[in-house]
Amino acid sequence: MTATARDPSTLGTPTVEQIRRRFPAMDRVHGGHPVAYFDGPGGTQVPREVVTAMAEYLFHHNANTHWNYPTSAETDTAIEQARVAVADFFGATPNEIAFGQNMTTLAYHVSRAVAPRLDRGDTVVVTELDHHANIAPWTRLESERGVKVRWVRMKPEDGTLDWKDLESAIAARPNLVAIGAASNALGTITDVRAVCAMARAVNALTFVDAVHYAPHSLIDVAEIDCDFLACSAYKFYGPHIGILYCRAALGAELDVPKLAPAPEAMPERLETGTQNHEGIVGAAAAIDFLAGLGDGVTRRQRLSAVFAELARRSEELFAELWEGLGGIRRVRRYGLPPGTPRTPTLSFIVEGISSEHVARALAQAGLFVSNGDFYAATVIERLGHAHDGVVRAGAAIYTTHEEIERLITAIKELAVS
Repeated sequence: MTATARDPSTLGTPTVEQIRRRFPAMDRVHGGHPVAYFDGPGGTQVPREVVTAMAEYLFHHNANTHWNYPTSAETDTAIEQARVAVADFFGATPNEIAFGQNMTTLAYHVSRAVAPRLDRGDTVVVTELDHHANIAPWTRLESERGVKVRWVRMKPEDGTLDWKDLESAIAARPNLVAIGAASNALGTITDVRAVCAMARAVNALTFVDAVHYAPHSLIDVAEIDCDFLACSAYKFYGPHIGILYCRAALGAELDVPKLAPAPEAMPERLETGTQNHEGIVGAAAAIDFLAGLGDGVTRRQRLSAVFAELARRSEELFAELWEGLGGIRRVRRYGLPPGTPRTPTLSFIVEGISSEHVARALAQAGLFVSNGDFYAATVIERLGHAHDGVVRAGAAIYTTHEEIERLITAIKELAVS
């Protein structure tokens, strides 16, 4: 694909104001206030281009696959084009890209396929920092197959993994290491490339949860050198659908639970039943939306350019939020500070006020944040908030400095009330 000519006045990536105009959700008003969406870590808003692509498919090409009439052939083509788009997004090849209901379902599906390779006494490594979608599928093998589960500790004081504990766990030669690229609760980015290198050295398989990582850093599965990697399109401006990377040679030999008549070749052998075709089309459209914000000759080059610029912007927004909340009495922040390997996602509490009350009060001011444990239950338990959870705010592609200021002011007013 060739690069689209760009007006020099835009200076590369469009401004936040230009980007916001492509999201109808930005027009929403709640309680007399324009809505600011800080709930991106749980799911981002969607640009017009994505919905248009999905509607176009449903209105004009909707069919099941592999049949001998035009709309079925068009559906086959749309899915293959989507695999190419995701492959560019991951730095993979199209025959390594599979789709599913969501990351959690895909992780369970992979665990079913890996299970026959594991015997009683074999070991799987999981971490306290992970979303339970990358814990529960593996701990289930403990009761089903007598597999040992080795938990790697997180450090509550800064929200990172205990690296020595991780090294010790992998040195014990596990059969599989399940690791998150970024914590959806604290924003911590883990060096999964180093983890996969250690696992490879002891012939362990690796499953990387990149759900929270994908919206903020461009994935490169070749550089990470993992066996599996999964994410969800609804975290990077697409529809609710899961995406799985599986190393081609490995996927071809896995004992995948599947129907006997279903395709045997990669990557379709990893997909069960009729897929969410419009969701697959929407995932590709979300990737093209992001690529369209950057300059370059190929889709991958454009994605690289835009992710670099978006990372710079998000670092500024996060630093402003971190410093602003740090100056408020009764507010306690969790995780790493600005300038460290992390995403623009901040979890905090207001002492003496429940996380639910904080979230409801902010919503009345048009500030949408999430609260609870975000299915990262072990993280929140280790922070000492298993009962009430924490409040989480994340910056996205459409977040502005004015919205950050509104959030800081509202939390300050709440804390002193």
